[in-house]
Amino acid sequence: MPIYEYLCQGCGFGKDVLQKLSDAPLTDCPECGKDQYRKQISAAGFRLKGQGWYETDFKTGAKKNLAGDAKSSTDAKSSSAASDSK
Repeated sequence: MPIYEYLCQGCGFGKDVLQKLSDAPLTDCPECGKDQYRKQISAAGFRLKGQGWYETDFKTGAKKNLAGDAKSSTDAKSSSAASDSK
């Protein structure tokens, strides 16, 4: 279940709420009771890593290994083989 950030436009009270996707958005502020509680737009708090994701998705700068870059893939394979033999 996703966690949504809510903020009251009237009193400024904010809270993170765990809700199902099918649940209706909250509208009444638990602090002041006004009908000004709104869902905020925020970034996800997780990163997808592991097998099955593109290697370049979350890398920046010189860390990117592109498919056409034979040197970096050869270096990665040789360092992986060296660590496996130890």
